[in-house]
Amino acid sequence: MKKNRTRLFCAATALALCSQLTAPAKDIVYLTPGLDLPFWRYLSEGVESVAKKEGYGFQAFDSHNDAQTQLKNAQDAIARGVAGIVISPTDSSTCPSVLALAQKANVPVVIGDIGTNEGEYVSFIISDNREGANGVGKALVAAMKEKGMADGTVGLVTISLTRNNGKQRTAGFRAALEEGGIKECALEQMQNYTANETFKYTQDMLTANPNMKGMFIETDQPTMGALRAIKAGRREGTVLVAGFDGIPEFVDLLKQGQIVASGMQQPYLMGVRSGEVLVKHLKGEQVEKQILVPILIVTSKNIDQMLPTIKETVFANEMK
Repeated sequence: MKKNRTRLFCAATALALCSQLTAPAKDIVYLTPGLDLPFWRYLSEGVESVAKKEGYGFQAFDSHNDAQTQLKNAQDAIARGVAGIVISPTDSSTCPSVLALAQKANVPVVIGDIGTNEGEYVSFIISDNREGANGVGKALVAAMKEKGMADGTVGLVTISLTRNNGKQRTAGFRAALEEGGIKECALEQMQNYTANETFKYTQDMLTANPNMKGMFIETDQPTMGALRAIKAGRREGTVLVAGFDGIPEFVDLLKQGQIVASGMQQPYLMGVRSGEVLVKHLKGEQVEKQILVPILIVTSKNIDQMLPTIKETVFANEMK
């Protein structure tokens, strides 16, 4: 009798192990440049909301803005046998390495923002960065002219120009400056995407360009560094700041006019769309190769009207 029980236990254990090995992968993984930037955290929460709703596990891998770390994260995720990957690449030139790994392992990948220079993927969820930045540029030009600052120049602190979205964002903004007859005086590219980094860039620009009367900071948290540098240099009111993306602190700053405009992508909505299209693909449904998510042009004049939408699609309902 004891031998029978042992055989039954062994058979049950073997069946359970076999079931685990043959069961479909149930995790969706998000590979992000860096969760310290609110934008990526909000996008991550959007992907997670869909994964959990559809019965999948979820994990976000932070790449700390390093391409090699992102590649290692992809290798680890693929080795676990995940159902699918959503990736926001550290930059467009290194994304193909991750896509090649996933393709070889037959793991579907959706790209959420930034883009890739090449490679196979299920779908690309992207904002119209050129049009959004162009709208921000027009708003900054209008504000400068309204305040009698049209004789001034504008400095840019951009995201990496090895990223496709960085190229588009910068080109769209420059087109607005040219159309408005205002000249660019300086450009610095972010490397670690911190407020302290942009604080230093802004200090250097203020020193080198005394006639600089406008700035465009191409993502959210670093914009706070620019504002801090302007205040430290006692240039408040003489340099108008336009941003991109958004964090809850932007709301009051827009209302006060310390930021005149921000092109707010909708990261939570982008995460939701990324998760939805991946799940549809996993179910065998046809999906669009590219999905465009609108950018909200938020200014000091329309912030109150836009706030209900912003709270949900930009700030992932974190702002009360």
